[in-house]
Amino acid sequence: MKISLNQIQAPIAAEMELFEKKFRSSMQSRVLLLDKIMSYIVKRKGKQMRPMFVFFTAKLCRHGEITDATYRGAALIELLHTATLVHDDVVDDANYRRGFFSVNALWKNKIAVLVGDYLLSKGLLLSLENNDFDLLKLVSNAVREMSEGELLQIEKARRLDITEEVYFDIIRQKTASLIASCCAVGAASVNSSAEVIEKARLFGEKVGIAFQIKDDLFDYGTAEIGKPVGIDIKEKKMTLPLIYALQNTDWLTKRKMIYLVKNNNGKNDRVQQVIDFVKSSGGLNYAIERMTQFHREALEILRTFEPSPSRTSLEQLLAYTIEREK
Repeated sequence: MKISLNQIQAPIAAEMELFEKKFRSSMQSRVLLLDKIMSYIVKRKGKQMRPMFVFFTAKLCRHGEITDATYRGAALIELLHTATLVHDDVVDDANYRRGFFSVNALWKNKIAVLVGDYLLSKGLLLSLENNDFDLLKLVSNAVREMSEGELLQIEKARRLDITEEVYFDIIRQKTASLIASCCAVGAASVNSSAEVIEKARLFGEKVGIAFQIKDDLFDYGTAEIGKPVGIDIKEKKMTLPLIYALQNTDWLTKRKMIYLVKNNNGKNDRVQQVIDFVKSSGGLNYAIERMTQFHREALEILRTFEPSPSRTSLEQLLAYTIEREK
């Protein structure tokens, strides 16, 4: 039986509730407009997976205990990550995020950019005022990698020449670096050794890669599950199933499929041709194999830690990343 995210979160329900209060207070402002926008952002929070990774990893490394630094580390990640999302919506000219209007859709681009800057500064100050330099370094590295990953994807997407190696470079930076920093911050917040922090970071990186491959697979699922079918293809994004299929076909078919991706113009019949090609070429099966491999490698790292309720919860969270339906 599949376990829900709420069930996984149950052992840290009290910590998450306290974190919510601390996080809300860290976003408050004396500027009425800014405070209104902050309240709106807090209300549309997502699955809260990032704080969960921070708390469970901290408990894993300190026999069930966490510190004030753990709460600050989780808040730092949420502040900096939220800043990047607000800026992303401006860059992408997106009007919605998680089914809600984006900040830029409601308050226009100028205000959205300033809100992102504000969130970034709040995160930096939270760390500096508490001398959490080690946590700030870990999260700042993740933000840098996320930016580099996005730019690498833009650079390569223009020619649709992304190899499997480049694809993994992109998702390691774009997606996995954030989950990796959550686990590293959790370990660092309870004064773990450099070796343990790196082990936690590597665990998170492998979870993040498996998570992104699962996201890629949603593009080939049914319309009822996850994002709309074919959205990556419509946006000319090169994901693992498509990359594998293109690398394992004849030159003429490859040329035709790249043409369809480049010139799909949102037409469902062209998108469907690409989806059918990927499925018949074994692209989905290959992506599932690679996702399972990263899941297995993450589990091997996790099981080098002593058995504990937190380790069990992280095993469940790891399983959730590849079994989720959206």
